[in-house]
Amino acid sequence: MEKRVAMLAIVVEDNERTEELNHVLHEYSEYIIGRMGLPYRDRSISLISIAIDGPADAISALSGKLGQIPGVSAKAVYAKLPEDA
Repeated sequence: MEKRVAMLAIVVEDNERTEELNHVLHEYSEYIIGRMGLPYRDRSISLISIAIDGPADAISALSGKLGQIPGVSAKAVYAKLPEDA
């Protein structure tokens, strides 16, 4: 299975959903390199970035599961690395 490096951009518009979001992230914790979260209090949202290294299917599944949470948006950006990296 092809391994990829990616960044997930997550926007949380409903802060009541953070427990559900954290549960999904925990399911994929073996692939997560790092995480940074920024509460943007002026707009009542949170911005989260996740660095991830894992199978392309797992990254896609994680992004999809996060995007299915009401009040949460997620997008993945993949690195263009050589296949043997």
